[in-house]
Amino acid sequence: MTFKGEQYLWTDRKRYLGLPLSFTRYALSDDRLFLSVGFLNLKDDELLLYRVRDISVTRSLFQRIFGVGTILVNSSDKSNPTLQLQNVKDPLMVKELLHEQVEQMKTRRRVHYSEINSFNDDMEDDLDFDLDGDGVQG
Repeated sequence: MTFKGEQYLWTDRKRYLGLPLSFTRYALSDDRLFLSVGFLNLKDDELLLYRVRDISVTRSLFQRIFGVGTILVNSSDKSNPTLQLQNVKDPLMVKELLHEQVEQMKTRRRVHYSEINSFNDDMEDDLDFDLDGDGVQG
């Protein structure tokens, strides 16, 4: 798979029984994640790495037997907020490689997503707790 002659850090195909017998291809460059699906009719999609918010891996028993897994990439991309890399070889290594590239791109572009604090000042005033154990709340 080539996208304008770009160098890739990682490439793979969706696998069946551990073998790359599909027309779904994945590639990772230094700033983007690519997905290409199809044989006669192609659908190409890409995700800018600085938009990635979360990466997770799932491996069923069947996938573990064949050394593959599914990587789920959640992003702030409007057109494709969730990207699944299904049945890729060595998914934990790929997840770490992807994570490292995401962090590099966020640093390079100076992008920071602040964590949402579940307890802000307004909510703390509405909650009543017995803090010292004397039976009186507050």
